[in-house]
Amino acid sequence: MIDHVRDLTSVREATDRLLDTAASWDNATLAEPSRLPGWSRGHVLAHLARNADALVNVLRGLPMYEDGATRDADIERDAGRPLDVQLADLRATAERFQAVCEEPAAWDRTVELRNGVTDSASRVPFRRWVEVALHHVDLDAGYELADLPEEFQLREIDFLADRWSGRPEVPPVTLRTPDGTDRGRTGGTEGAPVTVTGSLDELLGWLAGRGGKGAALVAEGGPLPQLPPL
Repeated sequence: MIDHVRDLTSVREATDRLLDTAASWDNATLAEPSRLPGWSRGHVLAHLARNADALVNVLRGLPMYEDGATRDADIERDAGRPLDVQLADLRATAERFQAVCEEPAAWDRTVELRNGVTDSASRVPFRRWVEVALHHVDLDAGYELADLPEEFQLREIDFLADRWSGRPEVPPVTLRTPDGTDRGRTGGTEGAPVTVTGSLDELLGWLAGRGGKGAALVAEGGPLPQLPPL
């Protein structure tokens, strides 16, 4: 059962952590590269602000973004702003998102995100938590996948495993931690089954295309599968 109220608390906590990190920078630090190819830290913060606005649109029954080109142009437009402007925008948009989520609503309704993807409204706060948490890691500022709360790691592993399930280009995969605990299955039905073993943060990094993309994982039954881009 998804608890959107609890997830909203986690979103606020994750946002505060990210803001604390960014508040220690200067404009030069903001302009340095992030871990995302072609994006500075300023691009990441701009994306997070615009994503908050986009999820407000989703909850109000509006298109998430006008279109992909406009989304990209807005991030590029905002990426080079001074640090104080970036922080103010991120705080304001985060508060708008929280405020909309606190309005009375039918949380079991279906909402539409990008590219025709649909989901329960109750999962939107978790989706925002994912954005804030993973992009905090992308800032390359000392916050790593291993620092993410265990609850988040487990839920995001489940979410991403479900996303890759049924993909014909991915063989059947069992996800396992070093203590022998199975953490789920993913992939399609064709090819030799592969067991991938690693810590929660290593499994999450591989599924999310981050953290070395599986360099520390152990694959049995075949090579570590190459996952398509998210």
